[in-house]
Amino acid sequence: MALLVAIPMAFIPAFFFSWFLYWLDRYEKEPRWLLLITFFWGGFVAIIGTLIVASIFEIGFSLVLNDAVLEDIAGGSITAPLVEEFMKGLAVMVVFFIFRKEFDSVLDGVIYGGIAGLGFAATENVFYFMGQYADGGWGAMFTNFFLRVGVFAWGHPFYTAFTGLGFAVARMNRNVLVKLAAPVIGYLLAVFAHAFHNTSLVFVSGLGSLALIILLEWASWVFFLGFIIWLIRHEQGLLKKHLREEITNGLINEAQYKTAISFFQFGARMSALSSGAYRATDHFYQYLGELAHKKEQITKFGDERGNAAIIEKLRGNIASLAPKAKT
Repeated sequence: MALLVAIPMAFIPAFFFSWFLYWLDRYEKEPRWLLLITFFWGGFVAIIGTLIVASIFEIGFSLVLNDAVLEDIAGGSITAPLVEEFMKGLAVMVVFFIFRKEFDSVLDGVIYGGIAGLGFAATENVFYFMGQYADGGWGAMFTNFFLRVGVFAWGHPFYTAFTGLGFAVARMNRNVLVKLAAPVIGYLLAVFAHAFHNTSLVFVSGLGSLALIILLEWASWVFFLGFIIWLIRHEQGLLKKHLREEITNGLINEAQYKTAISFFQFGARMSALSSGAYRATDHFYQYLGELAHKKEQITKFGDERGNAAIIEKLRGNIASLAPKAKT
């Protein structure tokens, strides 16, 4: 019975938070199927990999330290950050190398990293909820839910977003040194943030110190949200820059341009929904976002892996949908 309660308690909030990240990706959304794969990589592949590798670390610490308290601290402050962030970060690396055409901006890296972190958190929370239920019943389980899904909800996606950020910087840069260093630096930042959280909780001595930790972590998350908003504004600038030319070319009109660069596009969505043109409108503005990003990439990197052909295909798709798209 407890397992049937623990699974939705862990996964429903994780899916909601994932939707929020998906919503934040305003102008060039990632494929839902790829985000789902990334989520389940975090929730299953990364969890299994962590259990195997962490067990090896634990045996090593047990042989070296031979002290239960020190072993717990080492497990939380060293093993968990190093291993978990590596396993979650592999999801971003797979997207980076295999689905490179879907990795179009710095924001994409943050989204993929955050989604992988949420998948990991969901499965990990099931284990924690079940453990708390075994120790203290329903009260302990719901208290743990409040802490892990309420107070510290954005921990894992925040940590792994740094790894995603590192890969994204590498993707958007031509300098070989930056390409090699950025993913490593991103991973190390993820490990540091994760280790800070785990280590600080070890030394909590009362409500005051716990409140300070919560304040610091929430301040970090809010700051990072501000950084995401800045990235969104940057992407809006790319659309303004590259779609203006498409008005001159006759591909889109002024009203469609203004809707494309709008943050909410609420009016167009509602009009499309009421007229039965939602799918066409949704695809139209998605293609415009992709077109702007591909034009930026061809400016920076040239005809990288067929960017020119992709641009022409996008223009064809946009031209066919333009008469149906709502503004």
